[in-house]
Amino acid sequence: MNETAAARKGEELNHERLRVFLGSKLGLKTEVVEILQFPAGSSNLTYLIKVGGDEYVLRRPPFGNTVKSAHDMNREFTVLSKLSAVYPPAPKPILFCDDESVIGSEFYLMERRNGLIIRGRVGSPHVSKGSIPVTDRSPNMLHAFETSHSFRLDVCRSFIQNLADLHALDYEAAGLGNLGKPEGYALRQVEGWTKRYLAAKTDEWPELESAITWLNENVPAGTVASLVHNDYKFDNIMLNPNNLTEITAVLDWEMVTVGDPLMDFGTTLGYWMSREAGNEMLNMPFNPRVLMENISRRELVEMYATASGRDVSNILFYYVFGTFKIAVICQQIYARFVKGFTKDERFAGFDKIVAALGRFAATAIDRQAI
Repeated sequence: MNETAAARKGEELNHERLRVFLGSKLGLKTEVVEILQFPAGSSNLTYLIKVGGDEYVLRRPPFGNTVKSAHDMNREFTVLSKLSAVYPPAPKPILFCDDESVIGSEFYLMERRNGLIIRGRVGSPHVSKGSIPVTDRSPNMLHAFETSHSFRLDVCRSFIQNLADLHALDYEAAGLGNLGKPEGYALRQVEGWTKRYLAAKTDEWPELESAITWLNENVPAGTVASLVHNDYKFDNIMLNPNNLTEITAVLDWEMVTVGDPLMDFGTTLGYWMSREAGNEMLNMPFNPRVLMENISRRELVEMYATASGRDVSNILFYYVFGTFKIAVICQQIYARFVKGFTKDERFAGFDKIVAALGRFAATAIDRQAI
């Protein structure tokens, strides 16, 4: 899989205006600026900016965005400015631009992190070389990842421990105390995502809507608040290719806030497909299939309970919520495609994902088990 590509049609940036802007703000020699797109994302758009021998990452909202609060570049920039100082996996932002005349929207520039992202089948992983050279150890690491169950468990423990570490951060000391309102967080999340679903609705999904009713009737009191990433999955972490248990970056901080950490973990569980999900869902390009086929959600729950020390007895609610939230995100993306705001053909079949996630949520409720 190619890491970057030419920008998709309709998602190109104004090369000349960006070149002039970067030259004036960063004092760089910008006679030659190359712009490529990271094509794997499905929400905010991400580009690789090459200026001479330097590389940066540019983040901007999706084209056709109608929910500014959901794609607030200034908020994301401000959070990462503080978070990167206390949480090493968070990339450091460099420059924020609110002048929409430059590329058609506000955006920010951040440092480029390097590593490996496990997507799809491990035989063709997404590798970003750069400052982390791929050594002779890397093929052995990938072979162990594919063949050793104990090694896969170690990688997952690192993945879960890193989330628990985020949840354990003193967000007040980091200057992020005003980021969210912990009181009533779970209820607001359920109500908020319900409204987003209704606003983006294009089809009837009875099973998903029955799960929505159940969620609204079973909101828990919540737990001790923490920073929450809100989209923590393997597709959003980078690993050292020479040591897959070392996380070199956590990406996509657009939904970070302060709230119930189990809501955060529930989203992680929602992304984790089981064998019974079927090939279509397991083969989604952002899913680490070899892990999902061999490690269960229940095992992840046990890892998180050990790493965080939190009570996970009500994990069914959090898993159903996570599954529902992901379905709404997919529905929002599908609605943008249906309305012609994006022509990215990857999104043409997102209605099938919404339907499948509705089934998974309804099944978990019926079984009273994740």
